[in-house]
Amino acid sequence: MKDRDLIATSCGDYELLDSGDNMKLERFGAVIVARPETQALWEKQRPELWESAHATFMFKDKKGSWHLHKPVPESWVVVRTGLPLIARLTSFKHTGIFPEQAPNWKWIAAHVRPEMKVLNLFGYTGAATIAAARSGAFVTHVDASKQSLDWAHKNARLSDIPLDRIRWILDEVLAFAKREARRGAKYDGIILDPPAFGRGAKGEVWKIEEDFPVLLSSLKELLSEKSGSFFLVSGYAAGYAPRAFAQAVESIFGDVAGEAGELSIKEVSSDRVVPAGIYARFVR
Repeated sequence: MKDRDLIATSCGDYELLDSGDNMKLERFGAVIVARPETQALWEKQRPELWESAHATFMFKDKKGSWHLHKPVPESWVVVRTGLPLIARLTSFKHTGIFPEQAPNWKWIAAHVRPEMKVLNLFGYTGAATIAAARSGAFVTHVDASKQSLDWAHKNARLSDIPLDRIRWILDEVLAFAKREARRGAKYDGIILDPPAFGRGAKGEVWKIEEDFPVLLSSLKELLSEKSGSFFLVSGYAAGYAPRAFAQAVESIFGDVAGEAGELSIKEVSSDRVVPAGIYARFVR
């Protein structure tokens, strides 16, 4: 796989306003939030902007919570790369929108053909699912969290996705993939964003260092051999270098002509970028 970093820009309803001192300042629509960011080892460039934050996520005694400086709605809609998505302040510091994934959403839309069958694992709030479905794919969206599944379903309704375009599955991803492989199921595109650690719907434990290679083996059986079939894996805070993901994929799928690298977000008024994850992807 070739090395290629993807840099998401600040535009429209989302902007990375500033970063530094282990924090980042972002605008999601009309709401500005300050969140911890361990990659931001540098100094803030625009300290005056931080006073405009509506909310700051802070840790105390190893527990995190939002501190509101101005009123923030329970939820609001943010449009990112043409996708209307619901934003919320969650207890895990996230908003349900991952702006660094914008280049991948565009890549998915560009490679989907009408009537393609796409599988999205660890689908969370569904942006990748919606990007594929809006381009004409039939998507199977799998997540072990009912709350995330409901959130993704609401996001799909915002885009007026036909009901028959998305199959919503509440299940542990590895168990689902193994069952699908035994059934002989095939998909023309596979997308996944595995966490470093997680728990399934029935308390199953996911550990990426143990379960990722096993999952990839099942996904090899599920991915169609057709020309144009695609595979995309990304990870946030997994603790791995992009080459680790690339070589893990190559060890299962062979020497695919793909690309891998870092996902980053560019600040709106400078050339600085905040690293925000890794990815590997290929098209047959």
